[in-house]
Amino acid sequence: MTAIVETDRSRLSVLQAMLHGSVPLESMEALSEHVAATPQEFAVVIGPSVPVDDAAVFAQWARVHKPDLGVILLRETVDARALSTALRSGMREVVESRDLAGLTTAVSRARSVSSAISQQIEDEAQAAAKAAASAALTAARAQADAERVEAERPTGQMITVFSTKGGVGKSLMAANIAVSLADAGSSVCIVDLDVNNGDIAIMLQLTPMRTLNDLAAFHGDIDVEAIETLVTPYSKTLSIVAAPVHLDSPDQATNEDIATLLDLLVRVYDYVVVDTSGVFDDHALTALDRTDTLVLVGTLDIPALKGLKLATQTLELLNFPREKWRFVLNRADAKVGLSVDEYESTLGLKADCSLVSSREVLTAVNRGEPLVRAYAGHPNSKAIKAFAHSIAGAARAAEADADADGKSRSSANRFRLRKA
Repeated sequence: MTAIVETDRSRLSVLQAMLHGSVPLESMEALSEHVAATPQEFAVVIGPSVPVDDAAVFAQWARVHKPDLGVILLRETVDARALSTALRSGMREVVESRDLAGLTTAVSRARSVSSAISQQIEDEAQAAAKAAASAALTAARAQADAERVEAERPTGQMITVFSTKGGVGKSLMAANIAVSLADAGSSVCIVDLDVNNGDIAIMLQLTPMRTLNDLAAFHGDIDVEAIETLVTPYSKTLSIVAAPVHLDSPDQATNEDIATLLDLLVRVYDYVVVDTSGVFDDHALTALDRTDTLVLVGTLDIPALKGLKLATQTLELLNFPREKWRFVLNRADAKVGLSVDEYESTLGLKADCSLVSSREVLTAVNRGEPLVRAYAGHPNSKAIKAFAHSIAGAARAAEADADADGKSRSSANRFRLRKA
């Protein structure tokens, strides 16, 4: 469709007769109304009687708001002023009013140009819509990934109890720390990674139906439901993953299985207490890579001091930060010619918890009862409870600081470079 603006009615009739299907208009105001009501309009012919400045104003508007609308100017004489005005305002063509064939050709070209511009606008709109849809999809995926990461983010704390010398009370500390935390209302799981000599089940007088080696049956496909079949409950808030009962079991858990298990446990329980074998084996290193608090246990004797000194040097080689170390000195009252100050000075650590020699400790172990329950008023029980609560308080403070900074606990921050 073509609109013709001409104040001379006789000339308007001639132009309308020549351009079949055109719409005659007698003023620029009528043209504005027509263009607003006819968005599919592709050409406007402005007759000789319309002032060139009025035509230029409309052409400038159309160039910005309707780039697919071609404006054709008819003049009695095509002079330099008409051409320059048309060029500046964005008109498509300037045609002499007597050149009816030229006018028809100009309208035909305007139709083609309008069609091409309309197609380009449509393509750009579709491309913009696709880009917006793609951006929305990307944002949705990013949000879903963020929600998944947040859902899988460890919410619990891992406490690893370690010593390179046997008989110093490592398993005793692991069991009693776990019971103290559980009695305080936290959900706790003990993982006995001493696959050759694990004693946690015995210390808690449990007969587990499942042990660590049952992880192998899942072939790496371990989830929260699998954990429920592996743990042995001790109380409503405390469970254990027991060490293997038989040393010659054909199916043994791999380090990957144990890593997956530990990563899942810290999402299920408030605290995961890991009892290690006393050597830097693969299982212990897997736990150390994920631990938040490392409890070192020693006794007041030279062999234990030597073992702990070597352990601390190895931990430093593993880039395990000292601020996560806690030191428990067992049988600190022993009269063996080695003072606590000398021990701490040589080791380079101050004891966070000191326990005294007591037959009640061995009695509780032999009865399969945690010391903190069997003899709740004993000085050692009070010291262990206070120590466990201090670990819990430090964990809550660290979590609060992380939330205040807007940071989640990242596994990248917990993994250290092992030096060969």
